[in-house]
Amino acid sequence: MSAIAVDKFIEELCSIPEDDFGVQEVYDFMAQTNVCPVSLEPYLMFSKRCYTRNLLFKNELFELLAICWDAGQVSRVHNHYGQKCWMSVPLGTLRVQNFNTMECDDARGFCRLEPSDAFDMHVGQPAKVEMDEPVHQVLNVSDEKAVSLHVYSKPYDRCLIYSLPHNSFNEVELFYTSMFGKLCDGIEL
Repeated sequence: MSAIAVDKFIEELCSIPEDDFGVQEVYDFMAQTNVCPVSLEPYLMFSKRCYTRNLLFKNELFELLAICWDAGQVSRVHNHYGQKCWMSVPLGTLRVQNFNTMECDDARGFCRLEPSDAFDMHVGQPAKVEMDEPVHQVLNVSDEKAVSLHVYSKPYDRCLIYSLPHNSFNEVELFYTSMFGKLCDGIEL
């Protein structure tokens, strides 16, 4: 399968009608459409401290981020606040670890999670966040850099993060490292 430029990828995502922007439909598109890593270069910003969230496109229906992972970097265990999410990896390999919610008490901020399935994403093997099991973690378990493309529908600006050792969770505000190829104010790599 040949790869297309990220601009063409965005154009094709935008051509999917909102009524057809479902979990399986977008997953099928991403499974059939690889993005050429060279076309992503203007948007890729890596940091030795933590992974970076780089906004490539945003409208009312979805946003597209390139997340840059240095070797060994991992996300916190998190959810997407009920929004749909698809991921593909044009560069490298990443592991997704899903979690089952065993107990949850919103009033106390208590949540006991147990790991469920885990799988690797790589070129040609995208992933979707299952709406019935939305809590997960993304890990770069290799000694190489990796880039993942994330489509979120609808765009959102906060999520829940979970502490496995403390059986707790809290809400955090999300931010971008860069927007449209320009580093955001106050961000240092």
